[in-house]
Amino acid sequence: MEILSVNNPRVKQWKKYEKKKYRNQDQRFLVEEAHLIEEALQANVLETLLVLQGKEVTCNQGVECIEVSQQVLDKLSTHVSSVSMIGICKQLTHKAQSLDRIVYLDNIQDPGNVGTIIRTAYALGYDAIYMSDTSVDLYNEKVIRATQGALFHMPIIRGNLLEMMSIHQEHGVHVYATALDKQAKMLSSIAVSTPFALVFGNEGSGVCPEILAQANTKVMIEMKQFESLNVAVAAGICMYEFSH
Repeated sequence: MEILSVNNPRVKQWKKYEKKKYRNQDQRFLVEEAHLIEEALQANVLETLLVLQGKEVTCNQGVECIEVSQQVLDKLSTHVSSVSMIGICKQLTHKAQSLDRIVYLDNIQDPGNVGTIIRTAYALGYDAIYMSDTSVDLYNEKVIRATQGALFHMPIIRGNLLEMMSIHQEHGVHVYATALDKQAKMLSSIAVSTPFALVFGNEGSGVCPEILAQANTKVMIEMKQFESLNVAVAAGICMYEFSH
């Protein structure tokens, strides 16, 4: 099958996936880089592969393969330079298999921060990530790129963070919320035991007061010069410390 015109109805629909509204409406999203497309294929969420006309690609069974013009790829791509393939994927439906080591993201807005935290959590063997409804969209193109494929393997659940946290606490999860607070314990002094959850908050305002109040323990990273760190950096330090 070929699609050569940017005015094709399917191309117009795929173009809409730049916006969260249409991604959620169709439960679909785009991926552009070859290694991300491969990760999507392994996760069994790659539905359609758009390939530059004349480029030889072996399509796996169950994946619709369409040859398209460079103009179509350029229309759909967010990259500055031209790409030779784009994947259309089904949104993921993950369920956490374990609550031993989890991460909560409270109203984090920067896609690079969210993607980096997901990538770090996956690398360090965390079980799941729970995102507040107010956090940046998981299928934002910059989030996907920053995860470097971890998105397709790390269970990520979105919802009301306070409600999810209450359920987890009822199952024995000890919640540690990062805070610049005189009552907070220093990171190096924490005696970690599972199950636990780490909470990281908004870039400007930190973890919201309601979640701080419900957390079991407030924790702070010892610092000599600055009072605070970029949330993705702070998350990496805490996740590493808690995983060792």
